[in-house]
Amino acid sequence: MFLRVDPAWLAMVLLVSLRIAPLFIVAPVFGSVPAPTLFRAALIVSFSAAIVSATATAFAAPLVSLEQLLAYSMTELLVGAALAFGLAAAFGAFLFAGRLLDFQFGFGIANLIDPTSRSRAPLLGTVLNLLAITVFFAADGHLLLIRELALSLEHFPPGRSIAELNFPAVSAQFGLMFAMGLTIAAPAMFAILLLDIGFAAASRTMPQMNVFIVAIPFKIALGLLVLALSLRYLGAAMNRVFESIFQYWNAVLA
Repeated sequence: MFLRVDPAWLAMVLLVSLRIAPLFIVAPVFGSVPAPTLFRAALIVSFSAAIVSATATAFAAPLVSLEQLLAYSMTELLVGAALAFGLAAAFGAFLFAGRLLDFQFGFGIANLIDPTSRSRAPLLGTVLNLLAITVFFAADGHLLLIRELALSLEHFPPGRSIAELNFPAVSAQFGLMFAMGLTIAAPAMFAILLLDIGFAAASRTMPQMNVFIVAIPFKIALGLLVLALSLRYLGAAMNRVFESIFQYWNAVLA
């Protein structure tokens, strides 16, 4: 005897899989863990089946045809991309801060291979990003992400139109990435600015001094020192970045 499965349940699992797939493939946290493609696909489907079974999610509009299922699938994929963008933009603040600091410290002449994305990434940006992911897991942020994913099915169930998404929230989250990145890098950047002003004054009084060569080790030492001293205040910035993820999700699905 074959096991009978409700077609509506299978369709719901498919749609939920499309919603969470971008989070497990391209976004930080879940997507940052190296894993074979087949394993990711199996994890996405099994995770979607667990969420659908646990939440008893229903369609916002009745599903009556294959064409309607395809339309719902495209909508869910776009919803998942919007959710993944919020997560990527939040953690992108740390990469942006690292890029600014690398440019100021002189590390911009060399890049580091990011072990999570296997691509060229800023040196300090990679360090800050890995630190943020570690803190996020340590604070059980991944469990909150799973909870919010389940709640997103209640706030924006499959079957709703893509036009109902709050697209202005996407641009606001994009701007937050730059604002928070600048906030994280501000102490070290201000210290380097003062050092540059000092070397500019010194070069006017001692023109024979090669400021470019002399300033680099001073910039690196001062920048790393100020960055280390400012780490005690980094927790508040991280907390704001992490909170912005869930605020963005609630806003974009409102």
